[in-house]
Amino acid sequence: MDPDRLRMVLAKVHQRQPYVDGSLLDDVAAVLDDYMPNEEEVDDSALRLRGHLMRLTNLAVTAKVVDHDKRVAELVEYPRAVRAEELPGDHRRAVGHVRRMAWTLDELLERLVENQCLKEAS
Repeated sequence: MDPDRLRMVLAKVHQRQPYVDGSLLDDVAAVLDDYMPNEEEVDDSALRLRGHLMRLTNLAVTAKVVDHDKRVAELVEYPRAVRAEELPGDHRRAVGHVRRMAWTLDELLERLVENQCLKEAS
């Protein structure tokens, strides 16, 4: 493929607005619910939320939203720290940790929609 064609394809990829899938919203809602998840559910939720956070963090960086939205830049730092952290061994602390991940994910999602990097789920 010639370089001009590659540049055109890359420009189209950068203009694309990914859709917020239902699993992301379901995972956030499940963690922020009043229900206290058991240990296995906390581990599963942490894994899924880390994946969502990393995906949105990568989108924010790639779309250069972090360059012009200070709050997004702050929110992007949290997932980077979470990636290096182990889930706390104490169940209550683990639930709190997962809920903080969900709140961060929810706020990052809102900011990316406001910055027109994502389409809001209907």
